[in-house]
Amino acid sequence: MRGIKAILFDKDGTLVDFQKTWFAVGDVMALRAADGDRDKANALLELAGYDFANQCFKADSVFAAGTNAEVIALWYPEADDAERQTILAGFNVITAEQGAAASVALPGSKDAIATLHGSGFRLGVATNDSTSGAEKTLLALGIAQMFDAAYGYDAVANPKPAPDVLHAFADFTRLKPSEIAMVGDNRHDLEMARAGGAGLVVGVLSGTGTRETLAPMADVILDSVADLPAFLSRG
Repeated sequence: MRGIKAILFDKDGTLVDFQKTWFAVGDVMALRAADGDRDKANALLELAGYDFANQCFKADSVFAAGTNAEVIALWYPEADDAERQTILAGFNVITAEQGAAASVALPGSKDAIATLHGSGFRLGVATNDSTSGAEKTLLALGIAQMFDAAYGYDAVANPKPAPDVLHAFADFTRLKPSEIAMVGDNRHDLEMARAGGAGLVVGVLSGTGTRETLAPMADVILDSVADLPAFLSRG
């Protein structure tokens, strides 16, 4: 598409199959928070947005769209700041290492990234996972070499839906925000794009978001990242 020179991608639900990758990781975190109590862990997962009846995380839920810090605030409401920082360090290790090891690429996503990279687009990742988690996942998927930068919630002062990551990527690539497309499966992704002045806001239906939740913020909605090269080639 004319004027777009770079693309910033959300990670989970956009490049990575969120449901296949993250339930097992979330379960480990919930069991730790519940001191091994299965029923309490299930209650914590529900609180964070897991729908046991449909076996999926709900759109825009804390676990689907939030940060580890937000999950901790929800699960440990009585912990003080020092305690939360200790818990956060442990959760960051779990999500970075186990999340990367368990990551399942969405169908067609790696081929799409290769096509876009080969077409000269600058590529970046903006996730509410940690920066380490983003970098490890790109390495695990074998696509890290095609990305210019990866930003987690801990790489900026204010994570999504604030525009900090978009502005950081614009500064890094020396492009205007209007020359960058943002692609994501949750409202947080699209809200960040709008707040930051992205030139193109793309919603994808490959994650937890739905057409109804994404349509108010998106310029276009695609089934998945696999459809992005063809869409951009239309000019």
